[in-house]
Amino acid sequence: MNTIPIDSATRMPTITPSDRDGAAYRRLAALLLTAGIELGGNRPWDIQLRHRDAAARILAGGSLGFGESYMLGWWDCAALDQCVARILAAGLDATTGRLPRLLQRLKGWLFNQQTRSRASQVALAHYDLGNAFFAAMLDDSMTYSCAYWAQATTLEDAQHAKLDLVCRKLGLQPGMRLLDIGSGWGSLARFAAERYGVECVGLTVSAEQATAARARCQGLPVCFVLADYRVFAETERRPFDRVASLGMLEHVGQKNYRHFFAVARQLLKPGGLFLLHTIGSPNPSRAVDPWIDRYIFPNHEVPRLNPLLDAMTGTFVLEDLHNMGADYDPTLMAWHARFEKSWPTFAAQYGEVFHRMWRYYLLASAATFRTRQNAVWQLMLSPNGVPGGYHRPDSR
Repeated sequence: MNTIPIDSATRMPTITPSDRDGAAYRRLAALLLTAGIELGGNRPWDIQLRHRDAAARILAGGSLGFGESYMLGWWDCAALDQCVARILAAGLDATTGRLPRLLQRLKGWLFNQQTRSRASQVALAHYDLGNAFFAAMLDDSMTYSCAYWAQATTLEDAQHAKLDLVCRKLGLQPGMRLLDIGSGWGSLARFAAERYGVECVGLTVSAEQATAARARCQGLPVCFVLADYRVFAETERRPFDRVASLGMLEHVGQKNYRHFFAVARQLLKPGGLFLLHTIGSPNPSRAVDPWIDRYIFPNHEVPRLNPLLDAMTGTFVLEDLHNMGADYDPTLMAWHARFEKSWPTFAAQYGEVFHRMWRYYLLASAATFRTRQNAVWQLMLSPNGVPGGYHRPDSR
């Protein structure tokens, strides 16, 4: 877990009237006013600076400086999600922190950040934080991807609706074999086995997830393999009727898309279907966020549509594309409410830096989907095209 020391209240240099006359303070205040945000204001989305160096750090670091200074307790905001949404809607994120964003892009261009040897890094930094922690934040199915709120009013119902929609899109039938690449805590495998009578193999690079998933699926025709998708493909000889991947492509990386699709095609029967559920970026400049990369998902890369389509050419036919990105906003807000409610249980174990880091992650992420800076795509793919065309089931 990548964290930085938090300043105590006794050591934090407080804001003075002379600081408010400084160039950095005045520049930041002017920028924020264009988004309707006031330094020292009394509205929920207004920012309260606590540290005299906060303005300079935010201006220099952009997203990275904004998130790190929040983790340090250098500024506060009563409604962080509303604040970030206003910043994004006004395009202010593109006006600061140019150097960190440039370095992040160069790293992605020059190096493959998602090689086999690096595949487990995100598990160690994020998914292995503790099953009890995630169980307190997620719904009872422990689904850690965007829910589907079309006719749902609770997180449990919305995640149930998403899992059911996935199963219906795949046309699951009793006796089929399903491969879930990036199976998490086994929510799809358990749901598909219980509700649709299929056998399922789940792949994860997280030992914590594999342990919990196996316990949650005891007695079902389900197994979980602790392996990267590339390693699994080298030994699996029996193709699957259906393949799904929910929220895992963000850890694959553009340099590996073609190999990823080749693996999925190898593991799928000629007449099968592949459902790919992923966060997507309509804006190339936001494909990798420096703060998210450093503190939440190391080596992540939010996919863009054109590179995905290019990578699947000759391997899969795109049958259907469904954008449900607006549904991630209420999903993240529900996770945040549960996280804050359960925080006293975990405070001593994780500490206040983690508390502020995780709050920032959930609320700032919600803002990116609220302002449609991020999307969630469900792509239905077939190896050779569905005879007569693929027909998406109703989204009840």
